[in-house]
Amino acid sequence: MKTSFDFEKPIADLQGQVEKVKQVAEKTKVDMSATLKELDEKIETTKQEIYANLTGWQQVQISRHPERPYTLQYIENICDDFIEMHGDRTVKDDKAIVGGFGSLNGETVMFIGHQKGTNTKMRQYRNFGMANPEGYRKALRLMKLAEKFNKPVVTFIDTPGAYPGLEAEERGQGEAIARNLLEMSVLKVPIICIIVGEGASGGALGIGIGDKVYMLEHTWYSVISPESCSSILWRSWDFKEKAAECLRLTSDNMLANGLIDGIIKEPMGGAHQDPELMSQTIKERLIQDLKALKAKNIETLISERIDKFCAMGVVVED
Repeated sequence: MKTSFDFEKPIADLQGQVEKVKQVAEKTKVDMSATLKELDEKIETTKQEIYANLTGWQQVQISRHPERPYTLQYIENICDDFIEMHGDRTVKDDKAIVGGFGSLNGETVMFIGHQKGTNTKMRQYRNFGMANPEGYRKALRLMKLAEKFNKPVVTFIDTPGAYPGLEAEERGQGEAIARNLLEMSVLKVPIICIIVGEGASGGALGIGIGDKVYMLEHTWYSVISPESCSSILWRSWDFKEKAAECLRLTSDNMLANGLIDGIIKEPMGGAHQDPELMSQTIKERLIQDLKALKAKNIETLISERIDKFCAMGVVVED
């Protein structure tokens, strides 16, 4: 049974009516095609109305849909072949971040991304996409390897945040993320970053510095999650919907504020409705952008990358 949210109930109700009509038609052998056509048109209209007017919190819900595709599924759909690489050569192999060389349209690309897992056991194995310091160090090792062989880097971002445990802090969580920010800003190969789900805090930013930064339509990108923001400001999670609106964390908001370079449209209802189509859309964007970025002089590429991020935000001097 597919997962649906409260705001999708009108769609679910209509789909339930379709199933009932089909059952009646099968039992009675009566032609119900006209009724089915009318219901299908109503479903399509209802979908357009709902998904065109989503609130910030509803966008967050879609980004967390349990059937939403994750990094490895995108890589599988996009690449002709993929060789995963493991370990940070210091502590261990962090399963929350995956990466390796893949073949994209005949070109070798380094793919790196957060991986959440598709069921409870896999989510525990992947630590729910929350990386430890060794995960970010593994990502950096792979980026430097890509730089050595002059291969572009593509990152897929989908995390509720970097792992906040004591052990992670003891092993230098903040330093690992900060090091990635520094190294990615001057990496001598093209970098494209795509937020495919949740983009929370430094956990997202740790692999989020790129020449092009995109968000899928129904994703969010913010320094803090709506629940955490609500618990800090109102001492309760009950105001998460209000917090989501105040944070202005949706793709539309991020683009309007100049914090991303573009929005990649999702299939109606979200990426989980048609993962293959979503993957193909991403693939086409990657092929187009990598061609343009590779044509640039590397010094120009790095200079533009640094200037882009330095121009973000507002500085007020006393």
